[in-house]
Amino acid sequence: MEETHSRCPGLTGLRNLGNTCYMNAILQCLCSVPQLVEYFLSGKHKAALHKENGQSVIAFGCLMSDMWLGEFDCVSPEVFHSALEKRYPAFRKKTQQDAQEFLICVLNELHEALKSSERQCATNAKASRGSVSETSIITQLFEGHLSHEITCLECKTTTERPESFTVLSLPVPSKRACSLEDCLKCFFQQDTLTWNNQIHCSWCGTKQDAVVKSTITKAPQIIVFHLKRFEWRDKHKGKLSTTIRYPLSNLDLSPYAAPPFCRDAEYSLRAVVVSFAFPASACTALPHAADEAGPSLDFTYILYTYGFHPFFFFFPPDTDITQ
Repeated sequence: MEETHSRCPGLTGLRNLGNTCYMNAILQCLCSVPQLVEYFLSGKHKAALHKENGQSVIAFGCLMSDMWLGEFDCVSPEVFHSALEKRYPAFRKKTQQDAQEFLICVLNELHEALKSSERQCATNAKASRGSVSETSIITQLFEGHLSHEITCLECKTTTERPESFTVLSLPVPSKRACSLEDCLKCFFQQDTLTWNNQIHCSWCGTKQDAVVKSTITKAPQIIVFHLKRFEWRDKHKGKLSTTIRYPLSNLDLSPYAAPPFCRDAEYSLRAVVVSFAFPASACTALPHAADEAGPSLDFTYILYTYGFHPFFFFFPPDTDITQ
């Protein structure tokens, strides 16, 4: 398929290199994020780039430019794929790969090549000096923080364990139709840890039953959800065919966030990635998504963003992105 001229910047297809639709779908989503588009087209990545592992970033920047210059209807991601497969040999195979693994690898690769160190001030009396954190455009956009509050049921001692995330893998709570909000409620509901899941209580000195409650302490600018479409049935992995409804705008995460982080926690849909296993392997990016995911999806990634950004494009809460 030859490259043909285009007059619509950003509306550019990616050539399939042979079972690489999983890669193309993820790249289409990432290359439609306004903040990433502005960052790479403005050349800011060149100033932050670490030369020792920057081939993938340079290739990603060139791909971003090709997609947004408006010169072609279709471009090839072969240079980026070649650079990435040197770092991640699993993607050398001309077979379908896991889209979640690819997304995580791309975000990690971009972060490692663009990160900078920042010293943070101590937040408690036990810390004698501030800690050093590594930040990049990736952590600024995609990284959120969770807090897991764990309470021992024997002595009632409560401890908190922080965790950072770029993708939230949500359980599907029903075999019938449910909503994304139902998946979020299931993920954030209080859970009891017993039997093999007991925690070691430092106060009791032994393993004890406990309850754990998770909350969002830092909401990312762009949040990525992965829906767990598989479950174990009698030692065999089965696929859930549950229809998942999700909103196009005004996704409210404040019920799952800890104050004062619950402000401005409403998100609008940015993109959806869907994988079909049968009858043919295919992976599709749906920036203009329907308000309901089909019943035959293996897994779905839903990207939401919030806040107003005056460059390129953004869907404010009152905009119908299906138009």
